[in-house]
Amino acid sequence: MPIVPWPESLAGTPAVVVIEKALQRDRLGHSLLLHGSDIETLALVARAITDRLLNESLDTKYFLPEHHPDCFTLRPAGKMRQIGAEATRELIGKTQVSPVVGRRKVAIIYEADRMNPAAANIFLKTLEEPPGLTTLLLLTSRPYALLPTIRSRCLRFRFASFAAPLAHPDLPAWKTDYLAWLGRLADGVAGNKAVAGQIFALYGLVARFNTILASATTEIWNAQKGGQPPDLSEEEQIAIETGIANGIRQRLFAEIEQATLDFARPRLLVHDGTVRRALTAAVAELERCSSLLRVNLGESAALETFLLTSLRLWTKR
Repeated sequence: MPIVPWPESLAGTPAVVVIEKALQRDRLGHSLLLHGSDIETLALVARAITDRLLNESLDTKYFLPEHHPDCFTLRPAGKMRQIGAEATRELIGKTQVSPVVGRRKVAIIYEADRMNPAAANIFLKTLEEPPGLTTLLLLTSRPYALLPTIRSRCLRFRFASFAAPLAHPDLPAWKTDYLAWLGRLADGVAGNKAVAGQIFALYGLVARFNTILASATTEIWNAQKGGQPPDLSEEEQIAIETGIANGIRQRLFAEIEQATLDFARPRLLVHDGTVRRALTAAVAELERCSSLLRVNLGESAALETFLLTSLRLWTKR
């Protein structure tokens, strides 16, 4: 019988209740689109669904989802984190054979929005004529990046993210130095020596940001890799690590935005119009740079661009 629990933060939520009832009635549907802001949460949900689908009977040997012979996965591969046509065809081929253990099969497509156009069109044909007794679970944090025809053929469930704030030991000191850097800009920078000092401090913040990102990525990957399938390819591992790094840097940029707001708030209380304009422009630039991370702009370039813009916006004239 299933032993994998739902994520604690999601147990009893409407989406989980609906899925549980559908499983009990054997009417879950053949294609589910699981979406939300946190891909790790979606992966836990998919694992719980898979466990309930494949380990429904006491008459068969129990397997954890990641080791079950009737559970197949498709992941982005390589640093570009793409799902290609060949890998998609291979997955479809696996779903079209008879189950090995029970009566069902499950295919999990991680970050389904990373399918290239050829892969998406191949997969669409499978959705139009799904294999019997196979459940397809599509996971994505960007549902509208999928083909509309793929979305329309799936039952959609949205799951809120309950990811814990990033708790890296070096992050508080980084934010403290960032706030001090903004404070010196707002107080006024006069003379070539002072300007040079601010620029050197800027690149110091970039270098330390990269160190925090690399350390946090390694720590999270080490915690997660024990639960990955044993046949994970090197390219898939690279893609997973890249995905972890992407998630962390998005969270780091969110921390920077909050720190910027904290810096500006007391100055806004005294109705400082200059600070209001600088804050508005800084948040807009931070959001722009953060969005560029999604199209594989390096985190160093994104943060450097934001800080150079901040140098202009916050410097007292």
